[in-house]
Amino acid sequence: MLTPLDGIRVLDLTNVLAGPFCCHQLAHLGAEVIKVEVPETGDLARQLGADPELNRIGMGVSFLAQNAGKKSVTANLKTEAGREVLRRLVVTADVLVENYRPGVMERLGVGYETLKSIRPSLIYCAISGFGQTGPWAHRPAYDQIIQGTSGVMAITGDQDSAPLRVGYPIADTVGGLTAAFAIAAALNAPKRGGFIDVSMLESLIATMGWAVSNWLIAGQRPTPNGNENLTSAPSGTFMTGTGPLNIAANKDEQWRILARYIGREDLLNRPEFATREERKRNRVALKAEIEDALKGRDAREWARELNKLGVPAGAVLELPEVLEHEVIRDRGMVARFDDVPGVGRPVSVLRTGIKINGAPPSVDGPPPVLGADNEAILGTLGYTHEEIAAMRERGET
Repeated sequence: MLTPLDGIRVLDLTNVLAGPFCCHQLAHLGAEVIKVEVPETGDLARQLGADPELNRIGMGVSFLAQNAGKKSVTANLKTEAGREVLRRLVVTADVLVENYRPGVMERLGVGYETLKSIRPSLIYCAISGFGQTGPWAHRPAYDQIIQGTSGVMAITGDQDSAPLRVGYPIADTVGGLTAAFAIAAALNAPKRGGFIDVSMLESLIATMGWAVSNWLIAGQRPTPNGNENLTSAPSGTFMTGTGPLNIAANKDEQWRILARYIGREDLLNRPEFATREERKRNRVALKAEIEDALKGRDAREWARELNKLGVPAGAVLELPEVLEHEVIRDRGMVARFDDVPGVGRPVSVLRTGIKINGAPPSVDGPPPVLGADNEAILGTLGYTHEEIAAMRERGET
């Protein structure tokens, strides 16, 4: 399997999701990722997730999901010995990723300028809620805060239900992907080294596409439109005999095919549905007509037949169903680790959303227990067994 980042060493000083998700991508692309964690507690995600017992032992579901293939060392950056461990690691590293609030690393004495002086080629990526500068730079930020301040919540839902939070941590994951993209690009620069400032707020706004463009260019304020696609009609979610079905008949020819296939060719001759703009203006009435025709059959059956005819359609699936479906199962997106230290049972986690030369990028090892690689990695940095034991005893690693 092609591993584009083979030979690249990444220091992952991040917690919870945005940073770990960034480094999750880099690990699957072949980088050696070393988590540098706080002694005793480690990444906060070790205590998060739906299984209380895993949280108790420091291998929470939230940690397992984003940290396969990584190594773990501990270093207390509030101590000089812990900072020296980091400095020695930096000498060997290509990339460092952190998601502390701006200024924290500088106060600890291991900010970018300090680390650059000992490793000029270091690519230093700082992920924060609002960026390293500006009036909100020092605000704490979690995913829901960013969803709210970005405008995403204001346009999610419909006129009755908005604002609504997107159903998963989209700001964290988009921020992590943005950071991974920037790091991969920086690694390809003719001369490596530099500071990458990733704002979760800006990363999320950058993905909002037409919602932003319609305001910036056309002066149209974005509104919450539920499951309707305001750029076309019929395009949205329709009830069938067994559940919701998404249909995107965005082209005129797709609209004509849809009307004929559901037995409602008469709709093509009605002036209120004659053009795209008329259908958009009368989308509520059109939706009622279409749903009346769809109620006699199963959503999955409608989706299968409409797609054959060139009309994009898909049943609305729950997560367990789509994960078990061959469209995901047969493409290797889910990895299973049978032997996960400290967990005592098999663990299945997601890989990435890409294939390279037909194969899903993968990692060899499961998520690590806290400090699993202290002896091995610190030994390569010049520490003796006695020094490693003494630092552990003093709470420095």
